[in-house]
Formats: sequence, structure tokens, C-alpha cells
Amino acid sequence: MRDKEGFDRVSGKMGEDGHRPWGYYEVLADLPDCKVKRIVVYPGCRLSLQRHKHRDEHWFVLAGDALVTIDRREIPVARNGSVDIPRALLHRVNNTGAGDFVFIEVQTGDYFGEDDIERLEDDYGRA
Repeated sequence: MRDKEGFDRVSGKMGEDGHRPWGYYEVLADLPDCKVKRIVVYPGCRLSLQRHKHRDEHWFVLAGDALVTIDRREIPVARNGSVDIPRALLHRVNNTGAGDFVFIEVQTGDYFGEDDIERLEDDYGRA
């Protein structure tokens, strides 16, 4: 970023976090062309089965083991693994390990709001 206005726009979003029943996330960057989050899923927990209309996601695993479901296909992932999730495909992550599952999520598309989540199944009554 070369200008102060751009820096202020991004730094104002950095550190934004969201605590959830399954763990938490921290927004690392929120830019017009992408949003980046660090997501932690507690052992034995999973995110809702969901899809997005306006964004694609790329997940890069930093720590732990999990089973990622993408459109009914189950993919085991571990440290240094990654998955691509095109918009509109159903997906979820299930922490199958003994420790926290930690990954970086890079969102690309035309809208990154938390209301671009359609939940079909949810262990916490949010569907």
C-alpha cells in the first residue's frame, strides 16, 4: 500500500475477530479485492455446512488435522495442505485432530460480508 488512506482502511479492519461456538477467527486483511482470515477450529468441532454466492475461498493449513467436505467429497487435510472452494459449492471443515485446527482463508470475489453465508446444517442451531 502506497498511500495513508489505503493503510488506514486496511489497518482499521485488522485485528477484527469473531468468536464462535466452534472456535474463532481474526481478520488479517480486508481489501476491495480480497479478505484474509486466520481461523481456529477447536478439537471435535466443525463449521456449518455452508455455501457463498459472492466469493471463492482458498484455505491453507497452518496446524492440525481436519476433514474438509466440498460438495459431498471428503478431503483429509493437514499442515501445509490447501483446498480451493469455488463459490456456490457446499463446504465445511471438521477438526478431527487432538489440537486446534488452524488455517488461513483467502476470499476473492465481489462481496465478503458475513451475511454471504447460506447455512444448510449447523451443530449450533444457526441453520
